[in-house]
Amino acid sequence: MTSLFELEKTGDADEITSLLTRSNSEAVRRRAAEILGDIDAPDKLVLDPLVKAAKSDENDAVRAAAIDALDQRHAVERLIREISDKEISSDGAEWARAEAFAESLTDEQAELRMASANALGRIGSQAGTKPLVQRLGDPDPRVRARAARALGRIGDPRAVSALEKVLADSNVEVRREAADSLGRIGGEEALSALLGLLDDESETVRRIAANSLGNFGSAKPLDALISLLSDDIEAVRRAAVFSLIELLSNAPGQQSHKLRETMVEKLSATDHKSVVDSLVEILDEGRQAHQRRNAAWLLGRVTGDRNREAAIEALAGVLDDEDGMTSQFAATSITNIGGEAAEDALLDLLDDTEASSAARAKAAFALGKVGGERARDRLDSIIDRTDDEQVRKRAFSALSKLGGRN
Repeated sequence: MTSLFELEKTGDADEITSLLTRSNSEAVRRRAAEILGDIDAPDKLVLDPLVKAAKSDENDAVRAAAIDALDQRHAVERLIREISDKEISSDGAEWARAEAFAESLTDEQAELRMASANALGRIGSQAGTKPLVQRLGDPDPRVRARAARALGRIGDPRAVSALEKVLADSNVEVRREAADSLGRIGGEEALSALLGLLDDESETVRRIAANSLGNFGSAKPLDALISLLSDDIEAVRRAAVFSLIELLSNAPGQQSHKLRETMVEKLSATDHKSVVDSLVEILDEGRQAHQRRNAAWLLGRVTGDRNREAAIEALAGVLDDEDGMTSQFAATSITNIGGEAAEDALLDLLDDTEASSAARAKAAFALGKVGGERARDRLDSIIDRTDDEQVRKRAFSALSKLGGRN
């Protein structure tokens, strides 16, 4: 049987909808609903199965996932119409739509309350803040979670105090959504509340709190994030590193230099393997240019002796990155790390005829700063052997730094 992961990759909406309606596994039905919220497929193929699941699946979590999927597809109005016979225009005035959804937040059916909370979050009007705050005390945790999520999407600072109180909710999903929303809204009060979650018994809540701390454009969460590098759970440690990278990106210009100095000082004193592993992961798999740039920059400044080779390999791999700043930071970071491992990696890249001209040229440039006698001999040789003018120019420049030709 083909896995849901494979079906999602191939975009087989027919088979996924079949699993949603026929599988005996609640976990499979729930995941199928989640995928159908994102998949590139015609609405006429997926909306009917999602509406049916939202109305009548025997499992609470599956119904909730189907409601979320309908919201992602901007089709929650259809579900509300079928559940309540109430017609809410999908293209009416924002205030009128928000008012209609707010009225449905008090309906006796939890599915309708969830759908309305999601819709208010999508609209984003602050007119939804007060009724959503009231639903943070809903008897159904699924409704409380979606009200908390919607408040984060609206981003109204007036909701912070209410969300902070929800952080003590007995339900993990509710706490998780509240933490995420506090990170979205930001501000001093939200930051203080999130810092109180770092010892939460739920690893999911700690991870969300760690993720959210990266949204603040200041150095205040720095010590808290570094403390999470000792968390027992790898996912929490990784989230802390990603947020450290986001702090570098979000800090105002006048604070950025001081933040970088402080972060390097504190991280260099820890030599946490999880830091290097996470930064390498960002370079290998990251898609955001600002994340990759900062990961390349930071690797060259916090890599200790234990993690040297992994860091150098990752940095060498992005010397031909399409983002010029990423590749330049990578070259500088390799020279900062230095040592025999750096020289070995750069010599291998210099001799790799399948590598790009830009990568080999940067390798030659870096060898001029970290190379020894081996690098001098190889650079001397390649000046005569290469037809690549860019590589020859950089090799000649690097060789002059090492004492010139023999």
